[in-house]
Amino acid sequence: MNRLAGVTSPYLLQHADNPVDWWPWTPEAFEEARRRDVPVLLSVGYSACHWCHVMAHESFEDDDTAAYLNEHFVSVKVDREERPDLDAVYMEAVQAATGQGGWPMTVFLTPGAEPFYFGTYFPPAPRHGMPSFRQVLEGVTAAWTDRRGEVDEVAGRIVRDLAGRTLAYGGQGTPGEEELAQALLGLTREYDPAHGGFGGAPKFPPSMVLEFLLRHHARTGAEGALQMAADTCEAMARGGIYDQLGGGFARYSVDREWVVPHFEKMLYDNALLCRVYAHLWRVTGSDLARRVALETADFMVRELRTPEGGFASALDADSALPDGSGKHEEGAFYVWTPGRLREVLGEEDAEFAMRCFGVTEEGTFEHGSSVLRLPQDAGVSDAGRVSSVRERLLAAREQRPRPGRDDKIVAAWNGLAIAALAEVGGYFDRPDLVERATEAADLLVRLHLDDGARLTRTSRDGRAGANAGVLEDYADVAEGFLALASVSGEGAWLEFAGFLLDIVLDRFTGPEGQLYDTAHDAEPLIRRPQDPTDNAAPSGWSAAAGALLSYAAHTGSEAHRTEAERALGVVKALGPRAPRFIGWGLAVAEALLDGPREVAVVGAPGDDGMRNLHRAALLGTAPGAVVAAGAPGSDEFPLLADRPLVEGKPAAYVCRHFVCAAPVTEVEALRGELGPRG
Repeated sequence: MNRLAGVTSPYLLQHADNPVDWWPWTPEAFEEARRRDVPVLLSVGYSACHWCHVMAHESFEDDDTAAYLNEHFVSVKVDREERPDLDAVYMEAVQAATGQGGWPMTVFLTPGAEPFYFGTYFPPAPRHGMPSFRQVLEGVTAAWTDRRGEVDEVAGRIVRDLAGRTLAYGGQGTPGEEELAQALLGLTREYDPAHGGFGGAPKFPPSMVLEFLLRHHARTGAEGALQMAADTCEAMARGGIYDQLGGGFARYSVDREWVVPHFEKMLYDNALLCRVYAHLWRVTGSDLARRVALETADFMVRELRTPEGGFASALDADSALPDGSGKHEEGAFYVWTPGRLREVLGEEDAEFAMRCFGVTEEGTFEHGSSVLRLPQDAGVSDAGRVSSVRERLLAAREQRPRPGRDDKIVAAWNGLAIAALAEVGGYFDRPDLVERATEAADLLVRLHLDDGARLTRTSRDGRAGANAGVLEDYADVAEGFLALASVSGEGAWLEFAGFLLDIVLDRFTGPEGQLYDTAHDAEPLIRRPQDPTDNAAPSGWSAAAGALLSYAAHTGSEAHRTEAERALGVVKALGPRAPRFIGWGLAVAEALLDGPREVAVVGAPGDDGMRNLHRAALLGTAPGAVVAAGAPGSDEFPLLADRPLVEGKPAAYVCRHFVCAAPVTEVEALRGELGPRG
């Protein structure tokens, strides 16, 4: 047992029994490297990472490799999901030096934490032009021993280069019609009209871009934007990236047709996509969108919810084969062969299932197996039979060895899940989903939030981790609380969001309105990370802009609106040039252009008219609209102040750009107020 015993990260705990003498990232590790005058091996990965597991089995569990590491290095293991700041800083160095990045990330550092040699996965023996891990270790050791001056020079140059990369604040003023139109044009050029999505293989679900497209359509009526969003959502929902039996999305597709996924399921992907499909249904009424939104919400509750009421980070891609051999393979839990279908369903229904789910004798994956899909040309119309087959296959699959679960709670990703579950529960009359969102929010307040409203990034088994929250934690948790406030009518969540956003203004914001990923008083690194681009989830920068804007709409706070607008200056600069990588920022810009609209619904609790108006307000498509609902005279929300009933009836008040419309008491009239406006 090495020094990783007792940590809260499941990924680090996977390495606690390695013969490598791992340290967590602590000052003591670097002091030990100075004392011994050896370099530091920094290995960064995450629990659901397939190649992280491969390198662990090949190298870190090997006694000879471990002995060499222990003699010549201080080895530090980091969970990138616990320390996104460390991951960002050193990944930037890896990408600058090699032109590519990924995980596992392997970086060699001086005892001053300065990087001087980089890589990702290294095999145990040379192959495909890659040196073996042992060759790399021996080369680094030789350089450290015989060419120390050269190593120090390289490390110093890299650190100086990184330090000089502080983001030049890109653009004066906020993005307007021109920038958003250019962003839409750029997306149109990169769109894949045959298969949906953007770019080629591997193809990732473009959650935040889809939100922008839906909001752009809602504000402008642009049919092309809606068509790209709807077609992409249908292609993903019919593809292998979506679990056709249990619901939920895999991380990405290895091909451009969405056939074969990389099988790990991440909380952030599913939270974001759950919300996208719910918003698509809100616009189109699509039965497919409704089904996928609800199935994805149910998947998160069923398979990711922890006993404490939060949501686990991920399910692994790999799992044990069902043959009892103990061998693990990627996708083993999810794939099917014709023979296995016949065992479960019998000959006739197996043939039906093969047509329905695109299973072939040759297979679409490895070893003759297929990933289940819903191909357009299957010609299957018997919904009852499809449902019966799906239920039987799911029951049979439940008998297979399950993928491992990374059960740490990440604050930011739970914030995204809270927003998704609250909205889906509100849209589809599923109070159980709103309750699950509330329980997760309660956990974050109880366990992750200290008396000064400072967030801890992670927890596990009811124990808070040691790492401070970063910008995305504050922003995404605030976003979740704001959505929960709108759906539940409980103003306490608006208040908690305000506490978090005040810290964003106080500790994460620079003098020009630029935002940093770490707080002013965070642990100093070789560079203070700062990235406005959206990747797998909204950047902290974009998410903060959105939460600040919503909070300002709720409260009338000029300070919060001003900082939201200043933060969106970067969208003005990057949106037209790189729209695929700033989708959430573009979605927030759509809300800013639309107002966003402020909706106050007043009425007696439990009144049917009040309930119908509240739901109609939630279903309004106006980009970024905020909703406050409560009894007349309530002090739960600032928007409810001085909002009386109208002739004794529940009423809705809609304001936009400092102008309020006359109150309405009918659902259809409210829908008209929340539809497209010029």
